[in-house]
Order: sequence, then C-alpha cells, then structure tokens
Amino acid sequence: MTKPLDRIDLKILAILQQDGRITNQALSEQVNLSARACLERVKHLEQEGFIIGYRAAINPLHLPHVTVLAEVTLKDQRQTTMQEFQRRVRDCPEVIACYLVSGQYDYLLRFACPSIEHYRDLTNRWIDDLTLGVARIVSNTELQTIKEFTGLPLTFDKT
Repeated sequence: MTKPLDRIDLKILAILQQDGRITNQALSEQVNLSARACLERVKHLEQEGFIIGYRAAINPLHLPHVTVLAEVTLKDQRQTTMQEFQRRVRDCPEVIACYLVSGQYDYLLRFACPSIEHYRDLTNRWIDDLTLGVARIVSNTELQTIKEFTGLPLTFDKT
C-alpha cells in the first residue's frame, strides 16, 4: 500500500459497502470531493485490494433453502489434508462461508442447501471420501437469522 487510509477513504468504503451501485457523482457529493477525485480514490482502493468486487445482496427469504452451520473436524492437521479439504470447500457451491478456527474443531462452515436431505447426502459423501480426511461433522440447523453480515465496521477517527 502506498499510503494509509484516511477519513475520506474510510467513508468511501463504508458507503460502497451499503450501496455498491451508487453513482460516482452521488458518492463524490457524500464525501465532498470532485467526481474525478472521488473516482481516482475508488480506483486506487480497487488497485490496492481494499475493494475486491461488487455484488448484489439477495434476500434469502425469497429462495427456498435450509441453512446449516457445521463444525468439521479433520482426522489430522497435515497441510496436504487441510489443503485438500479447503479445495473441496471452495469448489462446493452449497458452502457459503468457511472459517479455519481454533478450538475443539478445525472448520466452521455455513451451508445453504435446497433441503436437509441434500445437506445430509453432501456431508455423508464428504465423510465417506477417505481422501478428504473428515473425521466428524456436527450440524446445527439455522432456525432464524438475527443479524446478517452487512459489511465491516469502519471508523472515521483517522485523519
């Protein structure tokens, strides 16, 4: 990174997290910059990797699916085992989030599947696949989402 983020950069990021479709003109007015200066900042934030993409937030209530949180424990923590598991996770469209964690299990995954049967079949295949190294999966069906991720907390205390 060539320079640290300043208050304007953080404000741009906060606004874009909430509305990735905002026009550059509207964004520039909200951060009190010229349209050109604002566009240059956004391009810089993209080039530096702060902004990695733009996407639509889809209302999950409009799509039929079941969401399951799964605690996955591997048989061992060798790099080859972990890399193969992570590759499989990245290739699985039903996995909507995956975290390597410390504690009693190795990974916490969030699945979105068309049915609980689909989820069960998928995870049974993972357990049966000896090359994947899965020792145990503990599943928790999501009953209600209380708070969904809407963006990272950004403060404007920096100068």
